[in-house]
Amino acid sequence: MWHWERPSSRVRELIRRGAEKALNAPAEWLEELDAATLSTEYMKVIVDDPVLAAATRRTNRANLMHWAAANIRDPGAPVPANLGPEPLAIARDLVRRGLNESALHTYRTGQNAAWLRWMSIAFELTSDPDELRELLDVTARSISTFIDATVAGISAQMAAERDELTRGTHAERREVVALLLDGAPIQPRNASRRLGYELEQTHRAAIIWSDAAESDLGALEGAADALARAAGAQRFLSIVASAATLWVWVPGGAEPDLEQVRAALQRTPFVRMAMGSMGRGIEGFRRSHLDALTTQRMVARLGSERRVVSFDDVRLVSLVTQDAEGADQFVKHTLGELEAADPDLRRSLLTFLNEGCNASLTAERLHTHRNTLLRRLARAQELLPRPLEQNRVQVAVALEVLRWRTGGG
Repeated sequence: MWHWERPSSRVRELIRRGAEKALNAPAEWLEELDAATLSTEYMKVIVDDPVLAAATRRTNRANLMHWAAANIRDPGAPVPANLGPEPLAIARDLVRRGLNESALHTYRTGQNAAWLRWMSIAFELTSDPDELRELLDVTARSISTFIDATVAGISAQMAAERDELTRGTHAERREVVALLLDGAPIQPRNASRRLGYELEQTHRAAIIWSDAAESDLGALEGAADALARAAGAQRFLSIVASAATLWVWVPGGAEPDLEQVRAALQRTPFVRMAMGSMGRGIEGFRRSHLDALTTQRMVARLGSERRVVSFDDVRLVSLVTQDAEGADQFVKHTLGELEAADPDLRRSLLTFLNEGCNASLTAERLHTHRNTLLRRLARAQELLPRPLEQNRVQVAVALEVLRWRTGGG
């Protein structure tokens, strides 16, 4: 237990000035904190989940602002735990993902990164060795006790959430789904009865989540309703995976009208959907969910802004981009200067390749005059490092990868 002594008036003033700098942290400081928190191999399970990754970023900012604001009000005093909406929301999400308190290791990683930045600030505030020693001693104790208290509070919240989830119908349905997804030998008839959903049929899974800081479960359920209507289904199975995520299975063999789904999601701007492939029976139930999960992770990995994405559309891109660095090198090597060129050039060339190199069909598909298309194709081929005729498949794959990236065209 730290023995707490209030700092001298001079150091209190230095802490206040430093806290003001932290409270107005530039974007690159926050990005540095996020990178340090999320870049370790230990954090991969969170990085792969866009909801948890976004919640972690929001929590990083909330913790920084909480500590800095407290030290502006009363420099050098103990800072109470941050148990506001951001950390409590991530506690709910971690429990609903089946993660335990070891996931709170991210707070320690964030503490280390924040401390390195704070030392830089401290050395800018004073060069007097006695002031610097006192300043660093007080703030080291302050940051450490603040994080300890916050982690303890979130751990308690996680225990309460876990207790709530172990009671009632929702817990039973989630348990059955977890067994099915793990491949446990469970009888289809028994599982169907406990879920209230027939497993011996054709279905398509979807993961529906929200990017908003304040999630709205009603909006997620509305998106699930829209998917069911677009597929002509009367009912569906939904499981609350977290405060901001639904796992959904829609029965029936009909392909959903994705334009209808996209139109419905326009009314809920923060809701997104990743759909799996169609499958039958328990294995199809499981495989479709895993495909939807792969799709969601690919969207997060590439930073795609698409809001409704189907596994059938990204199967190849998902495989190619498993190795992010290798995918980057492949795109650069294959496309050369075309990678950074006008998106219209890339879009025209990709459509041309998808239409079997038929210029007339491509122009019709793009609603473009044929001569305009031919000029774009000629310019795109000039920018390629190797002749298109010798490299069509690789160019098409590279353009497809680029299409799914943020701003990729």
